[in-house]
Amino acid sequence: MDDDRQKRGSALRAGADGTAGPARSGSGRPGGGARPKGVALYHDMRVEEDFTKCATRLFSILKSAAATSPGAPRYVYLDIQGHRDADGDYDADAREIMREFLPGFLGPYLTEIDTPLFHAKNPDPQREDIPDVLTIRDPDREHAYDHRELPLRNRDSEPDRRRSRPPVRAIADYLGLDEPICLICWQAPVERAHVVPESLGGSNDVRNFALLCPRHHREAPDVADAEAFWSWVDYACERDGHMKWQGLTPEVLAQAERVGLRIETRGPVRKSLRHFDRVRDELVRLYGWCPEDFAGGYHWGALMEEFHTVMESATSTHFNVPKKASTEAWAFEVARRRLQKARRRRRPGPGRR
Repeated sequence: MDDDRQKRGSALRAGADGTAGPARSGSGRPGGGARPKGVALYHDMRVEEDFTKCATRLFSILKSAAATSPGAPRYVYLDIQGHRDADGDYDADAREIMREFLPGFLGPYLTEIDTPLFHAKNPDPQREDIPDVLTIRDPDREHAYDHRELPLRNRDSEPDRRRSRPPVRAIADYLGLDEPICLICWQAPVERAHVVPESLGGSNDVRNFALLCPRHHREAPDVADAEAFWSWVDYACERDGHMKWQGLTPEVLAQAERVGLRIETRGPVRKSLRHFDRVRDELVRLYGWCPEDFAGGYHWGALMEEFHTVMESATSTHFNVPKKASTEAWAFEVARRRLQKARRRRRPGPGRR
């Protein structure tokens, strides 16, 4: 078995390819009505996931496990990749997931929790009245800050001021990769991709790098917002996740099915190679734009003006590519949010004309 197959085999044994998914730890319902031994819920908080994405996915696999195995004890196992601060400790997103969200919100609906920081058992009976929806809103992560002032948005406020780029192996270690492969498609060779470009004030701190194959490096956004870069990586992982499994033998696919994994070896067809169609696709799939957002009219001129303001102040070019769909989609989204914020400020309050 070659290195690539070993990598994929490891992911199969772990129960997931970096995504969340329930896996039975018991033997089902033997004897026609016996209670399942339990359900193991494993999630790897990848470096591209922020608090909101990780919390949403943990809640989703909890709901799925409760629906498929009602009443079975549930055990959560959480791994953390990256998410380190300047001192080498876990960053704010990872700490909030481990110290607050898991024990405080999900804890009552679980039997046991295992994280890199702690292991705990629920002293009370596991509850089954799980809420229907999880609502999380964090204005600080909505990419709506004022780009005229251009405050750099790194994940950490105290980056390492090293002058040279870190070795590929050091970046792979930080990202939790056994070998240097593309975060999105698991292909090699890889390139060192700045999260925030140096031209926009990004540092050579290992936390300001991702490993991407040449194709995905040329597609990644060049923007002043680290969270926007990682959001794009997360989106690209979902869009191109099928590429991780290309070339698998029928035997490995059968093994995956036997342990309850669903592996998609085909992905969505990209509708067009035209530039603005790619921008439109990212606006819809990554930022949730609807047809009304694309409608022409008086507001479109203001949107385009704001778009160019953002492009000039908070984006850069890379590989001598003047246009990137991911960069322009982000700039359109920030422009839209800025205009929405300005309109809300102009609205008269109660009792005013």
